[in-house]
Order: sequence, then C-alpha cells, then structure tokens
Amino acid sequence: MNRQLKEIGAVPVTTSVIESLYPELKSSEKKVVWLEKNGYIIRLKRGLYVVNPEHSGKTLSSELIANHLYAPSYISMSTALRYYGLIPEAVYTHQSMTVKHSRSFQTPIGNYDYKYIARDAFSVGVRSIHKGEYAFLIASPEKALCDLIANSSKVNLRFLKDVENYLEHDIRMDMDEFYKFDATIFEEYIKVGKKADSIATVLKFLRR
Repeated sequence: MNRQLKEIGAVPVTTSVIESLYPELKSSEKKVVWLEKNGYIIRLKRGLYVVNPEHSGKTLSSELIANHLYAPSYISMSTALRYYGLIPEAVYTHQSMTVKHSRSFQTPIGNYDYKYIARDAFSVGVRSIHKGEYAFLIASPEKALCDLIANSSKVNLRFLKDVENYLEHDIRMDMDEFYKFDATIFEEYIKVGKKADSIATVLKFLRR
C-alpha cells in the first residue's frame, strides 16, 4: 500500500487518481474512504486529498496545496511577503488570488483564503517556483504588495508619507529590500489592477 501512496508524494490528488492506484479492487471508492478513516490520506475538500506525510515520506507544501485547493490561483499578499522574508509577522491564513469568486477553506492542514482578481491583472508579476518534484505559482514581492493594498479596505495611500507609514509601521516591510523592487511590475499593475491611485503613490515613493 505504501508504495502506491509514495508515488503520489506531496501533490494533492483527486479521488479518481487514488482509485486508479488500486485497479484490482471492485469497490475502489470504499478504499478511498478506508484510507482516509485510517489516516493514510487527508481530505482537503470533497474529492481532493493529500497523502499523510507519515506514509508518503514527503513533507507537505502549503503553497502547493493552496494552488490545487482552488484553481487557477497564486499565493499572494501577506503570505507571499512572509515567504520572501519581507515582513516579520507570522501569517496564519494562507492568502491567494483567483479569477474565480472569493472563497475560504478550512482544512486539517490549515486555513486558505482566496480573493478575486480580474483576469487582466492575474498574470502580472506571477512566477513559478520549483521545489524538487513540484512547482507552485506565487506573486512576486511587488505583485504581493499590490494585491495586499488592493484588498485592504482601510488602506488609501494618497501621499508619500502615507506610503512610508504603511510600509514601515503597518506591515513593517524590509525597506532595504523594498528599494530593490522592480518598478515595471507596479507600472503594469496600475494599468489593470484595483486601487491604481494608491499603487501609483507607492511607485512614486519607490522612485523618489
């Protein structure tokens, strides 16, 4: 049994994929129920599972799970900024952007939150990071900051001082790294994203 489960590794898979591992069984659906009940697999949502690391020998990736749980999506906002080490605060809900309706999931692995973004803005500043046997989509630091500002209802950056206070005090951004940000991603986002005026002020602050 473990051999089949190890083949899956850390990648989230559907019910049909798990059933296909046991073609000799007449009732493979019951096998999925048995595997979950006995702790071999963990259900993320209806029809989507990951293999328990104790049986796969692979560490689970919250980033990979986030991409699969609600697709298409990419990791962003505070989760991405924390991933890059740009903010000091721990993030307890995995935040992502999606072209689907906004939605949240509570799983045994953690909580996942998805915010809607327009299709034109979705691909701006998104990169694929490869980790051994898998890869996941995540916002660049610049895009993560844009998404965070755009989805923070009380944030309105009209003046350069507003940007300074927001970055240094509200989210405690690593300012040395901020000044290395790619201005072109902000430029692209301003054309298609939300809160263009606030993002334009961030760009002015970066270029001053």
